[in-house]
Amino acid sequence: MRWSQLYVPTLRQDPADADAVSHRLLLRGGYIRQLMAGHYSLLPLAVRTRAKIIEIVREELAAIGAQEFILPTLHPAEIWHKSGRWEVMGEEMFRLKDRKGADLALGMTHEEIFTTLAQELRSYRDLPQIWYQFQTKYRDEPRPKSGLIRVREFTMKDSYSFDLDQAGLDDAFDRHHAAYTRIFARLGIPAIPVQASSGSMGGSASVEFMCPSDAGEDLIVRCTGCGYAANVEKATSRPAPVADRPGLDAPEPFDTPDARTIEELARQHGVPAEHQVKTLVQVVDEQLTLILLRGDHALVEQKLIDTLGAKTVRPATVEEIRAALGASPGSLGAVGVPADLPVLADEALRGRTGMTTGANRDGVHLRGVDLDRDLSVGRWADLREVTAGEPCPDCGTALEVLRTVEIGHIFKLGRKYTETLGVSVLGADGDRVVPIMGSYGIGIERALACVVESHHDDRGIVWPTAVAPFEVALVTLGKGDQAVLDAGQELYDRLRQERVEVLWDDRDERPGVKFSDVELIGVPYRITVGARGLAAGTVEVTVRATGASSTVPLDEAVQHIRALVIGQSQR
Repeated sequence: MRWSQLYVPTLRQDPADADAVSHRLLLRGGYIRQLMAGHYSLLPLAVRTRAKIIEIVREELAAIGAQEFILPTLHPAEIWHKSGRWEVMGEEMFRLKDRKGADLALGMTHEEIFTTLAQELRSYRDLPQIWYQFQTKYRDEPRPKSGLIRVREFTMKDSYSFDLDQAGLDDAFDRHHAAYTRIFARLGIPAIPVQASSGSMGGSASVEFMCPSDAGEDLIVRCTGCGYAANVEKATSRPAPVADRPGLDAPEPFDTPDARTIEELARQHGVPAEHQVKTLVQVVDEQLTLILLRGDHALVEQKLIDTLGAKTVRPATVEEIRAALGASPGSLGAVGVPADLPVLADEALRGRTGMTTGANRDGVHLRGVDLDRDLSVGRWADLREVTAGEPCPDCGTALEVLRTVEIGHIFKLGRKYTETLGVSVLGADGDRVVPIMGSYGIGIERALACVVESHHDDRGIVWPTAVAPFEVALVTLGKGDQAVLDAGQELYDRLRQERVEVLWDDRDERPGVKFSDVELIGVPYRITVGARGLAAGTVEVTVRATGASSTVPLDEAVQHIRALVIGQSQR
């Protein structure tokens, strides 16, 4: 491709509203343009890179026996009602009505639709199956940001496995895990597999593949000692033991008129946060519920949802709290609350004595609280957020917390969808068997962005060769120098004959502009043809990743580049 024919609208300045590195560089490099919040047009360079990402994913899925489908993006509401997810998906699902008044949805995911196809499976001999597609997904994301990382319209590779039994599902899950590891290695993304919550997907085992990035909104916990890794929504640790304060025969009230927070109670009354019981009031599936945590711990809402199998969770309003407990936030506690008010407590509070909590009277707290004696805890669970430095649950090494972007997620769904949608096959013994499912996703444009997040410098993108829009940029210098143009034409033709993807910058621009643009868009290798080098029978070859340049004889340049490209692609 000649640059003079290619649409690459590069920008000299960083866009003011681009926060993530990938957002900034993909805009500046002429890869994407925003139509509206969360919706992006992919321009020719991005289309080429996206196609390479898709082909890598396709190759690795073929290697584990997956078959490609294309399913509709517009779904009848009936199927989502059957699975019970029409309501669960909430406001993130785009819903509409057709001209006949039928309810429809733009697909966020395709578990229901693939399972509907699986209704035609007849016998155990038809299993196992792995089906997948590359399809546009729609999610009414309330706060799109960071370019392609958090959008409302995107391409996902979603695959689904159908097996006779748990052993088959375990094998399909492991094969996907291995395939994902290979995919992200080939893309050049430093993916970290972590334990995760299944969320609205349901099922049991769940692993996310996370890319470290400052643009990420997911926090993961990782142990450098044994390799333990988990999303904060799932992570645990060994909390350091805390010595209890002396107990009392019964909780004792004391006035705290100006202490409404954990910090104020600690500062004004000398009660450290680890000796306080924090009381949160949440509305869980329309049921007012008290959540108890140690004063210095934070609630992970997803852990609460997973513990209770809840569909909806929200903080209670001040009015709801006062009506139920008779006090305002800042003076709340679970001592003596009505028996019909559910109480959940974090495991870090189990057995604690000499604690301080709100008295459910404004400006009053209780000290000397014994959790076992004075509170009626209906359920104990791990509800707190793990923080950096806490001991690993497996080996005790201090944990680190990383900010990341989720680029892949694999689930063991179980029989949730096959049972609900009536899928069964005839087993070897003649009995009906309900297949067990797995679900496996990769966000394609998000993966593209994460390659940029992981491979860039102050001059622009540094694409790994495997996903670069072009493998080499051919830059000819000198306006109207026919010898340079002829040499450029010959190199261009020979590179194409050798199936090297080459972008010839044949524009009538200054050398600095050409070099800056090639570096900005991130082409892995550059051949520079100038009058001085040509007089000596040489060209200059530059490696984008290192900036290293070397002088190569003109007649050896094509094979030199070809060897570099092949060597890089085999890594």
